Amino acid sequence: MLDHRVLQSLLDAHREAVCQPVRTFDIGGRSFDFNRYRYLVGVINLSTDSWYRESVCGTTEEAIARAERLNQDGADIIDLGAESTLPEARQADVAQQLDRLMPVVEALKARRLLVSVESYYPEVLEACARAGADIFNMTGTRYGDDIFRLAADYDSAVVLCYVQGDTVRDVSDFRFHDDMTAEVCDYFRTLTAHAAGLGVSKCFIDPGLGFYYRNLQDSRLRINYQLNTFLNCFRLHTLGYPTFNILPHAPEIFLEDERRAAEPFFSVLALLGGTHVIRSHEIRTVHRVRQVMALYQPA
Repeated sequence: MLDHRVLQSLLDAHREAVCQPVRTFDIGGRSFDFNRYRYLVGVINLSTDSWYRESVCGTTEEAIARAERLNQDGADIIDLGAESTLPEARQADVAQQLDRLMPVVEALKARRLLVSVESYYPEVLEACARAGADIFNMTGTRYGDDIFRLAADYDSAVVLCYVQGDTVRDVSDFRFHDDMTAEVCDYFRTLTAHAAGLGVSKCFIDPGLGFYYRNLQDSRLRINYQLNTFLNCFRLHTLGYPTFNILPHAPEIFLEDERRAAEPFFSVLALLGGTHVIRSHEIRTVHRVRQVMALYQPA
């Protein structure tokens, strides 16, 4: 059972990571202090294949309306995706992604909203950067060097994802290690150094909980891994970059009429574990969670 004894054990075992500061930086002219505040990223799915129906927008007008609502509900950044990560979803090529993304990016930038674009295609990210997108949500490493060079050219922040495959659509079975946090830390130590060598300093570290590996269909295995990832997130602070986590759904436990409660629950663990930036479909409620946890003062 997850309780205070688990948290105490983790803190005792990894004292060197406790209270480690991370770098701060500007995004789109706005200063982000990850050592003092926690930030929220609201989701807009421009692919009708996406599972979370509340986030799907079939038209530019729907996407604009949802973005404005997310911003009002507490989102600091709006994340746009033109292709679902579901294994059975249809893949969208460069032209299809741009057709869906460009009108929305342009409209949101006209409204002075901070925009993240999720893609593994350099052509998509470059066109969106020209239109004003502020963050590359990099869901693959196949074209990593090209994307890093673009990020340096446009002064874009980059979300680096832990992906066991060339792209999020190319994953198969998840390979476990004795200490997954140590493995993830090594992966990002190498990747952030490589990005820095190509001129990129504004990085987020995303352990990659939103991807669909074939052998994680076992809910006990998958959920336990997700819980451990959230609670060990503070250990990644030693890399010096802010951490970024997507919130899972646990549909085997949070049934159909309860499923919208899953992300707010996991947001508590994400915040306790040291996540700096949370990406969620349920921004309004997760924002309330953030507000409540920010009220805490030692007794």
